[in-house]
Amino acid sequence: MGIFALVVLTAPIWATPIGANYPDLLQRFAIFGIFAIGYNLLFGLTGYLSFGHAAFLGVGSYAAVWIFKLLTMNAILAVAFGMLVAAVFAVAIGYVALRRAGIYFAILTLAFAQMSYRLAYSVLTPITNGETGLTLDGNDPRVIDALFGGGGEGIPNPSLFGLELTGYAAFYFCAVVLILAFWVSLKIFRSPFGLKLLAIKSNQTRMRFTGYNTRPYVLTVFVISGMYAGLAGSLMAVTDPLAGAERMVWTASGEVVLMTILGGAGTLVGPMLGAVLIKYAENIFSAVNDSQLADLFGFLPEPVTDLMVGVASLFVGEGWHLTLGLLFMAIVIFLPGGMMEGLYRIGGAIRRRRAGGRAADNSAVTQPSE
Repeated sequence: MGIFALVVLTAPIWATPIGANYPDLLQRFAIFGIFAIGYNLLFGLTGYLSFGHAAFLGVGSYAAVWIFKLLTMNAILAVAFGMLVAAVFAVAIGYVALRRAGIYFAILTLAFAQMSYRLAYSVLTPITNGETGLTLDGNDPRVIDALFGGGGEGIPNPSLFGLELTGYAAFYFCAVVLILAFWVSLKIFRSPFGLKLLAIKSNQTRMRFTGYNTRPYVLTVFVISGMYAGLAGSLMAVTDPLAGAERMVWTASGEVVLMTILGGAGTLVGPMLGAVLIKYAENIFSAVNDSQLADLFGFLPEPVTDLMVGVASLFVGEGWHLTLGLLFMAIVIFLPGGMMEGLYRIGGAIRRRRAGGRAADNSAVTQPSE
């Protein structure tokens, strides 16, 4: 736990050599890390594959922005309300969706997420502001801030008891929340409740035969996972005070599934690694354009350069998801356990080499001289 906290808090330092030390990207690392850690509680511990977690992400964003508009710009209240609304929403969806398991559960969660997206996009326009998205306005009442003399002209930034959460201050706020979220996840993994969830994943039918009613356990972890997604959504609103229906689209749900699988479902740190990998790849590959590719292959003859640029452009820019797909295929084929399996293999190889070296040294020492 201490090592994890140290790595997170020193991210601006170790991210400098790879060009990822600017606040916006570090904030995304932390926010999507929380999203993936929460999703892993459901998928990694119970095996229930949800394709609807983006609904909770969007609900958390909308709830946080409404707190900013109506009450205060204090991030604590916005984050707490976003988690609460996401929890209520998760109870409603989970109560229905968890009547089924397997692929039927996945389809039900996908259906609920798409329904939520369409409601936010069109039907609930007075609440969500439709396709334009919900944003702050200089005329918002912000009742609590006005009572304490915090109201003023213009649109203020989200704050933490007077400290504006912009730049690195916003990252460190997200980082502290990430550390707390990871600690809670660690406690769940190691608790009797977590062991029961693993037993459900292993053989739910056998659990029922032993007298356990498994549905309350799965519903509980579904709600907790939804609260993590609501927390991530509210932090999105803290770092960028707006909320739109695009955060609830099905591709956002698919993205957190990729993060969890790439990092290693069922592991503690794996989903966080998957989130960092995907967001870093998105930042690198989506920013590459044809002119940069032409400079890269400029040493080749012109016809070859044009060919290489034409092929490479399919994998960068707007087509960077093609690169992500290839990366996902490679990890699933060669490392079914995700990035954590690769780290375990490397660690095992190092230990075996050290053990072999010590055995050779001991053999040389104990060998009798002639």
